[in-house]
Amino acid sequence: MAATADGLAMAQKVETFVREVVAPFEKDPRCGEHGPADDLVQEMRALARAAGVLTPHILADGHHRPHQDVAGILRASGLSPLGPLAVNVAAPDEGNMYLLGKMASDEQKARFLEPLVSGRARSAFFMTEPASEGGAGSDPSMMLTTAVMDGNHWVINGRKAFITGLDGAGVGIIMAKTDAGATMFLVELPMEGIRIERVLDTIDSSMPGGHAVVSLENVRVPADQILGASGDGFKLAQVRLAPARLTHCMRWWGAAARAHEIASEYAVRRHAFGKQLIDHEGVGFMLAENMIDLKQAELMIDWCAAVLDTGVLGTQESSIAKVAVSEALYRVADRCVQVMGGTGVSRDTIVEQVFREIRAFRIYDGPTEVHKWSLAKAIKRETAKRIAN
Repeated sequence: MAATADGLAMAQKVETFVREVVAPFEKDPRCGEHGPADDLVQEMRALARAAGVLTPHILADGHHRPHQDVAGILRASGLSPLGPLAVNVAAPDEGNMYLLGKMASDEQKARFLEPLVSGRARSAFFMTEPASEGGAGSDPSMMLTTAVMDGNHWVINGRKAFITGLDGAGVGIIMAKTDAGATMFLVELPMEGIRIERVLDTIDSSMPGGHAVVSLENVRVPADQILGASGDGFKLAQVRLAPARLTHCMRWWGAAARAHEIASEYAVRRHAFGKQLIDHEGVGFMLAENMIDLKQAELMIDWCAAVLDTGVLGTQESSIAKVAVSEALYRVADRCVQVMGGTGVSRDTIVEQVFREIRAFRIYDGPTEVHKWSLAKAIKRETAKRIAN
């Protein structure tokens, strides 16, 4: 199976929209250090809605497109750092839509999913906790946030950190620990008891609302707002994790490809030491290596998408893809900065931002080292089984 004709057509529509309509907003003063302002996001989404490219990864009947279709669409969206927001495929909303579409009840979909699909609301996923307190990060079993039943409500207490997009979000998924284990709760935001302590100053700046440190103080959530059942949190997280890892790869592939275009144009236009910059072997070779890394990353994304389309969780495959693609795209972005010299580290183009964003991407959804450790454990199990046989 490969991308469908309809999926390819939508990817082309998204690419045209991002290049022609979204890219000019990159110089908009509403693009702040903690992400684009919500009025800018809604302005771009209105244009996307009119162009027929809003929420393009979900079909009109509510079904999610095949992952191989999504690959082309999200790569196209990433051609501008603003593209995923404009067409409503950005993290964490895209992953939250996928999870709710798979696991929420009909009533929960109407209340929590519909505002996301329509582009009217953004969302936040509350899992990571402050490292200084020994809370959950890459190891979710370290979760300290608790949920205790009180009548027909759950009462949640704890602190969370690096909660992307919380400032201005309308929907939240909170991970907390009950007696049965990790559990997900759906909430409408803002709500009493959830307080943003501060928005962190981070290396990246593409996500509205930034990344917040949050206190949860006696947050009362009705019992019917559990996603799945008490104790299902880790199982549900696995439904979300592999596709979300891969969609990060898709979006940032587009960003790296755009950076490569900009660097290539610079190298052709710029002259130094008597010839075009690209004719200097050191520069030409860097751009050639970019082409190789981009193609290998594209093929890795498509391979993992095909695996997910078979219906398996694809945990190992998504780890392999996340490591390979994030490292490759970082090399691409780094070379683009190097080719462009002083211009590459300035904000005259988006190359500087792409470099920063992709550096952070190497940590999103598990740093490289955690994925390698997980893969090594799988190798150990499989090798031990083979030896035993």
